[in-house]
Amino acid sequence: MADLTVDQGVRLRRPAGIRSIRLGETKVSYVPDGDVRLRPLELLPDTTEEVWAARPEYLDPEGRLVGSVGALLVEHGDRALLIDAGFGPQALRLPEGPLGAIHGGALPAALAELGRRPGDVEAVAFTHLHADHLGWACHPAPGADRPLFAHADHLISGPEWERRDLLEAQGMAEQVRTLAPRVRTVADGQEVFPGVRVRIAPGHTVGHAEYVITGGGRRLIAFGDALHSPIQVDHPDWSSGFDHDRALTADHRRRLVAELAEPGTLGFGVHFADVVFGHVRHDGTGPAWRPLDA
Repeated sequence: MADLTVDQGVRLRRPAGIRSIRLGETKVSYVPDGDVRLRPLELLPDTTEEVWAARPEYLDPEGRLVGSVGALLVEHGDRALLIDAGFGPQALRLPEGPLGAIHGGALPAALAELGRRPGDVEAVAFTHLHADHLGWACHPAPGADRPLFAHADHLISGPEWERRDLLEAQGMAEQVRTLAPRVRTVADGQEVFPGVRVRIAPGHTVGHAEYVITGGGRRLIAFGDALHSPIQVDHPDWSSGFDHDRALTADHRRRLVAELAEPGTLGFGVHFADVVFGHVRHDGTGPAWRPLDA
């Protein structure tokens, strides 16, 4: 990474803690739930061992790419929206493939640290229906028999929910049944919360959604899994092994990176280690993701 500071190098190798920024009257906060360790060559199949040897700042001592797992809290006055719901109180290790290890469980405590109870969240808006984003929407709250956000609407893009059979085929039929009573489908361009609009951008999944949050003359694009790592900002053609349609995702990613370089535009990458909030600066000498210090 060009002009890499010691602090930024450390941040790329650790999951994020609570971080908040303001967009006028709207406050947005990353709510950590856990972390994920990914096998870089399997995650980004177009990369090589030489690529990662030149970018050691991204990898932990075991050579895994470090990622965050969590949610985005959007607060406007007394109202609160949550985008995604972490992985939940569970852990998983796999012997092969992109995913090495993942664990969650911290979200309720992090939400409390931000001064919010689960009941304050009026809706959970999902970027897509993968387990590391559904988390607490499907798992019981601590000491209870109902999911943490059972009271809230679950906002899912129409195309994503229409293909919930893909989830069922992956052994997630129980999660689909848990979500179904609370699902409210949303359409491209729909405002789902003050200053928050959904933007359907298929590729990672069939109905993957982004959320554009505007306020104070700026906008923040919560782009879900359109990008898994800051290294993809400088190499948007590098699609993920998790992508449903790698070519479609790469095409969208190129446009997204250009958009993130526009004035007044910020990005939120839920899996971006401890650099979840940032913007793009084209300097031509390395990953162009520039994290915010706030």
